[in-house]
Amino acid sequence: MYYVHTIQDTISITPNYFGEDIKKSAEEILRRKYERTIDKDLGIIIALFNVRDISDGYIVPGDPATHNNVTFDALTFNLEVDEVVAGEVSELVDFGCFVRIGPIEGLVHLSQITSDFISYDKRGGFFVSKNSGKSLKKGDLVLAKVSTISLKNNIKDTKIALTMRPDGLGKPEWMKETKARERRGGAQRGRPGGRKRG
Repeated sequence: MYYVHTIQDTISITPNYFGEDIKKSAEEILRRKYERTIDKDLGIIIALFNVRDISDGYIVPGDPATHNNVTFDALTFNLEVDEVVAGEVSELVDFGCFVRIGPIEGLVHLSQITSDFISYDKRGGFFVSKNSGKSLKKGDLVLAKVSTISLKNNIKDTKIALTMRPDGLGKPEWMKETKARERRGGAQRGRPGGRKRG
């Protein structure tokens, strides 16, 4: 999910930076270029740090900037299909809920919240399932599995689809409730019946 990558690049340092600390200038330029952008291979670039190995600048005819090679580290966030993630329910809508996962939100469609029939109570601001009584509201912590990823050029347009239908996903309380029901059901099935006297 979170990774650190070492990247090498060439930056253009414009004349307004001349005379300033070159490392601070390089950090500012790199942050504007990379932070909160999406790279198809690396995922979302969250933050840059450890800017180093800044070369002497070279000049291209007709360009007043100096061009410097630089190395830096980047903290990135990248998801894979079928990866299980932890997140917080950030919004409820008629067709499902959005779950905040790190720097991005994923959508859990209504049909993917639980295998039970579920409906949205607008007045109460929560989802509730018909048979099991499972409920879901804004702020709940959940486990979900990544179903599909559609990476775009920016975070806003990137689409992540999630599911909570498989056993063990959803709210942690759901798993505890399921285990408690199974224990009660097992105890009832295992209760000895009356014996006939012969």
